[in-house]
Amino acid sequence: NFIKRRVRELAFNQIKTGFFNSSEPHKFEGFVDGLISNDRFCVIADFAAYVAEQEKVSELYMDWVQWTEKCLLNIAGSGKFTSDRTIMQYAEEIWKVKSVEVDLAPVPDSKE
Repeated sequence: NFIKRRVRELAFNQIKTGFFNSSEPHKFEGFVDGLISNDRFCVIADFAAYVAEQEKVSELYMDWVQWTEKCLLNIAGSGKFTSDRTIMQYAEEIWKVKSVEVDLAPVPDSKE
């Protein structure tokens, strides 16, 4: 438990201090602070499980044949996906709302 907590602390510290973004080292400081103070999506609670799964993925990635097979099966099983279709399906089945037509005025060309 101590090791898992320490890994999480190190990961958040690296994000917060700009380890992954040296040109803007404090860019994600507010994000990490907000996550720590208000984790409404339970990201922190799921962090250890995420790390465990990522270790499995990293190990699988080393086996080119298995990785390729899983990638192809994933692609083949993904079916029809578009953001427009998904949003329409959510609107109809979950939110129970009807779509509305929106007439957008043309955007004036700033060079004219």
